[in-house]
Amino acid sequence: MLSHAEMVLKKLELPYRIIQLCTGDMGFSAQKTYDIEVWIPSQDTYREISSCSNCGDFQARRMNARYKSVENGKSKNLFVHTLNGSGLAVGRCLIAVLENFQNSDGSIDVPTVLQEYMGGLEKLTP
Repeated sequence: MLSHAEMVLKKLELPYRIIQLCTGDMGFSAQKTYDIEVWIPSQDTYREISSCSNCGDFQARRMNARYKSVENGKSKNLFVHTLNGSGLAVGRCLIAVLENFQNSDGSIDVPTVLQEYMGGLEKLTP
């Protein structure tokens, strides 16, 4: 999951970083959580754009979600493990593109990967 969100940011050529959260910052059910943060120039800081967590079998136990496993010819019902991921926050992603690709004259260079969706447009001008 994390690699898919990271791939989008790489294709958009946006500066980002991946942070592993400490237990005090993670959600109640998470065993491990990673945040992806993107650089927002106007705020001179990185802001969270995605979060991916491994919840182990915590949520599965609460909903009794199991799968059948066969070990040494013996069938066992085991709890599944769950993952939670937010993809990318679209609004923050748009802000990051606009701010990171803005030129001093106010124009915005369209990231190469988006140009085909913009009818070949390479630059947005005010």
